[in-house]
Amino acid sequence: MQSIVILGAGFAALTAVRQLRKAGCQEPITLVAPTPEFHFYPSLIWVPAGLRTEQDLNFSVAHFCQRHDVHFRQASVTGLDPEKQQVFTDIGTLSYDYLIIATGGRFIKKLSGIEHIYTPCEGYAPTKAYSNRLATLKGGTLAFGFGSNPKEPSAMRGGPIFEFLFGIDTLLRQQQRRDQFKLVFFNPAPEPGKRLGAKAVKYLLKEMQQRGIETRLGHKMQGFTENSVLTEGGEFASDLTLFMPGMTGPAWAENSGLPLSEGGFFKATAQCQVEGFERIFVAGDSGSYPGPDWMPKQAHVADLQACAAVKNLLAVQRGEAATHTFKPELVCIVDTLDSGILVYRDPKRAYLLPKLRLFHWLKRAFEWYYLRAFR
Repeated sequence: MQSIVILGAGFAALTAVRQLRKAGCQEPITLVAPTPEFHFYPSLIWVPAGLRTEQDLNFSVAHFCQRHDVHFRQASVTGLDPEKQQVFTDIGTLSYDYLIIATGGRFIKKLSGIEHIYTPCEGYAPTKAYSNRLATLKGGTLAFGFGSNPKEPSAMRGGPIFEFLFGIDTLLRQQQRRDQFKLVFFNPAPEPGKRLGAKAVKYLLKEMQQRGIETRLGHKMQGFTENSVLTEGGEFASDLTLFMPGMTGPAWAENSGLPLSEGGFFKATAQCQVEGFERIFVAGDSGSYPGPDWMPKQAHVADLQACAAVKNLLAVQRGEAATHTFKPELVCIVDTLDSGILVYRDPKRAYLLPKLRLFHWLKRAFEWYYLRAFR
């Protein structure tokens, strides 16, 4: 039998497992990841309000692997030999017949003073640390921002920052502390969140204005200090900074022997194959895919890419051509803690549904639905 190795234990990796077994694949599957846990990052936005704990968001994959007859190998990938079809890890070498890379990307931490900021999508621990700091503050300035990869501008994750910004504004109002804080949103782009569509940008900026949130836009980032944000447009005070840097590929990508994009991601075809390698596929944030420049790096798209990768892997197994593609699609509920803004975009249309309490509960319902496999 031919072995399938999947690198990662996130959205794309676990969706790939599900789709393989759903399609009747009986081949042995090995899942490789540094920890045997799945992290549900979208709900980190509710940690500051105490609506989610670590137990709510981090799940062991042991039951999942047992149910899908998957062997889990706890290891960190260090490189590949694509010609010999081998994965190098910190605990040894693993051979494969087919490979799916779904390890995700990583944040670029090159700005000076980056140690003074909190990056929520790195996991529960930094989000909780930020929440604890916020709870102790009696007042001051809270700064929120995100950056991009200058060599691959689409490699960013800005949506969660909008959610933290609006959610913490709502939280402070609920706590009757909002008048003690100044909230500032900063971004090097003059129109932040443009990938969401022109209407979404205008709506989000208008929402900030209505909430009394200051904006510092269009100035290149220079760094941070313990109590300020540094930009080419000047320095401004910040007692607590939440910042999402731009993204690049995994650290081991340069030791993979695979083609990389200028931004450091694995170069993928529209069929989610790594360029030039018929038996190696990529899904999720570690890949650079052809498509519109607004195509997001988000869990929903990672799932779509994983489905396409699996269909093409099975086609190649049968001796057929890889022809399946994924739909470039952005679906996002920008949660504000007590309501939400629905944003949708595909190659033909883009629209926004204004703030409704219903959308907050729809986001929570989706969380419950998605996590059924792990509870």
